[in-house]
Amino acid sequence: MENENKRWKWQLPFLLLLIIGTVLIIRRHQPHEAPFQKEEGMIFGTVFHATYQCDSSLHQAIMGELQRVDASLSMFNPNSTISLINKGESQEADSLLRIVFRQSQEISRATDGCFDVTVAPLVNAWGFGFKSGALPDSSQVDSILQFVGWQKVTLTGDKIEKQDERIVMDFSAIAKGFGSDQVASFFNSRGIQNYMIEIGGEIVVKGHNPNGKDWHVGVNRPIEDNTSKNQEIQAVIPLTNCAMATSGNYRNYYIGANGKKLAHTIDPHSGYPVQHSILSSTVVAPTCSMADAFATSFMVMGLEKAQQVLAKHPELQAYFIYSDGKDEEFKVWCTEGIKEKLDNQ
Repeated sequence: MENENKRWKWQLPFLLLLIIGTVLIIRRHQPHEAPFQKEEGMIFGTVFHATYQCDSSLHQAIMGELQRVDASLSMFNPNSTISLINKGESQEADSLLRIVFRQSQEISRATDGCFDVTVAPLVNAWGFGFKSGALPDSSQVDSILQFVGWQKVTLTGDKIEKQDERIVMDFSAIAKGFGSDQVASFFNSRGIQNYMIEIGGEIVVKGHNPNGKDWHVGVNRPIEDNTSKNQEIQAVIPLTNCAMATSGNYRNYYIGANGKKLAHTIDPHSGYPVQHSILSSTVVAPTCSMADAFATSFMVMGLEKAQQVLAKHPELQAYFIYSDGKDEEFKVWCTEGIKEKLDNQ
């Protein structure tokens, strides 16, 4: 018995070393679980947020991607590519503008012109752009409509040609979504598998959130509030490997002299602010530029036409909050894909 105890005392240190060595080898061969980084900043006159799984911060690289988009598409940057083209100082479209121009033309075709990047002069005339003052009368609206129309601008090679020098292009209804896509593309190039990028409510998500689950994205209840302080959540949608954007008339509006509410979404066909029942249009799509542009388009065309377009585009999902005019309660209509996500939470 005594010899056996001595043998165990002699073997115990080697046994402990063996156990410790085995644990270290297992740890060394286990995949490294990188932490989640969180970033925020200002771009395009709004706030962006990014959450992504990576060993180190990529803030400077993210800002670089967003600044490239700003230098191409910003209406507020007097030296941006689109500003120079609008002023007639250049026809040359850079690589980013060429991509967004083609995307915009495709969506204009798909929405029968409800998405129109040449609508800016009408937006300004109604007091939602760079100018404010007396509202336009019907003759002024008709005059502006002469140089509004997505088919009046073309891209040949790297040159944008306008049928009328007064045409002004504004890509604001797709630029934030495109910016989110650019950051997502950068993350993909770095092999990042789990991320969320959001610019002013236009979102791209991939993989899972820090809790290992789908990303949960809220849709605001369309409460009329110009201050944007009242942000009740109407629904929370679980998402992964897709993009989402929301457009609404419940914040950017004003009351006209006749007491009628004038919303910032302008119908490029009539030249007047839309009066449809949709209060909030949320679209889920493969890319954020697509989601962004279709969300705006659906605000222009109204519920029935939006449903018809969605029936032709299975790659899109939508969640509409609308008013039927009969009572004060909001109504909701959504595609089956969104309904399944909400039911399975």
